[in-house]
Amino acid sequence: MIDACIQTEDRLLTLEETLTRMRSSIEPINDAEKVNLHDALGRVLAESAISPIDLPYHNNASMDGYALASSDINPDHPFSLNLIGTSWAGRPYEGSILPGQCVRIFTGGVIPEALDTVVMQEHVQRIGETVHFPAKVQALQHVRIVGEDIAKNAILITAPKQLSAIDLGLLASAGIYQVNVKRKIKIAFLSTGDELTPLGQPLTSGKIYDSNRYMLSALLKEEAFSTTDLGVVPDDKAQLENLLIAAADTHDAIITTGGASVGEADFIQEILDKIGRVELWKIAVKPGKPLAFGSIGACRFFGLPGNPVSVVLAFQRIVIPGLQFMAGFSPKKPLQLTAICQESIKKSPGRLEFIRGILSQSDNGGHQVRSAGKQGSHILSSMSHANCFIVFPSDCEGIKKGDRVIVEPLSTWID
Repeated sequence: MIDACIQTEDRLLTLEETLTRMRSSIEPINDAEKVNLHDALGRVLAESAISPIDLPYHNNASMDGYALASSDINPDHPFSLNLIGTSWAGRPYEGSILPGQCVRIFTGGVIPEALDTVVMQEHVQRIGETVHFPAKVQALQHVRIVGEDIAKNAILITAPKQLSAIDLGLLASAGIYQVNVKRKIKIAFLSTGDELTPLGQPLTSGKIYDSNRYMLSALLKEEAFSTTDLGVVPDDKAQLENLLIAAADTHDAIITTGGASVGEADFIQEILDKIGRVELWKIAVKPGKPLAFGSIGACRFFGLPGNPVSVVLAFQRIVIPGLQFMAGFSPKKPLQLTAICQESIKKSPGRLEFIRGILSQSDNGGHQVRSAGKQGSHILSSMSHANCFIVFPSDCEGIKKGDRVIVEPLSTWID
């Protein structure tokens, strides 16, 4: 059986074609601003950070032990050296050192200039001020060399990059406390539909609560984004048109949910044709076929379906890559794994399909997956239960229990 949604359609764009077209029409922002390191998490680095110092800044010990000169090592026999002082982390030994002498040293302690080797404290015997070393001590061991991580004036982090907590630690280790980052892209989002009822009000016949804006608000929690919730707009073409024109003047992107289908009250394509342009319309993906992408002046427009699961999938696989590219960094690709399907699942050929699944890992490291429940695009409970998508290629006609399938985890943690 062929997917009924594509039988009477012109050829729909594949997911890859959609992403390619979208990326080719989006220009990353160039505006930048300087922020303190405390405010830089998740921001996009606008220019590469150069290290003003060597990292490490000094030769230092990677172990607690004793620092000595490799010229004092007797490679074939045990040997002894005189202990003359201690180098602590933050309090280096600053006296002179002669042949036959060593220094007690702690992890991170500066290795005196005359010394080049550290022997772990567990491998020596200390009696008074004499330290006895074993045979076959390895020269130059347990020493962190100046600049072995990053040399002075070398690139510390290459732009553009969305800064992680680790990146902030790396910048701080070089003494950098301010960075130039891309400005946040401004995103407006709204829901459309006469049927939508605000939370806190009782439902009446034919009405539903507006869930999509709450999902979008959470999905858009990126430090590189600045968001505006425009609320719910009824199925009024003039009101929606005016709102989109006003929002496009002050935002880089607009995201709508609902109104992107072919019903008599679905105005998105008609409005875009009038006040902007439509660059793609409908894709060969299930759920999420009715998707619009275009522009209103310089503002990019993403029109998502109204069904909540379609919103989630379209956002994760299409909208977020577009927004990330607009914000100035390379879109992240979803991790794909293979897993053994624990049940048979039917599918009609014609569209790339994403099934909500529950992925688990056995003690031996193997992965298994099963359906998270009912798969209607209006059924949000199975999306809540799911921790992955099972990905079925467009030509797939279903799978049997025990077949190996492709899965995309929704997070880095699985049950």
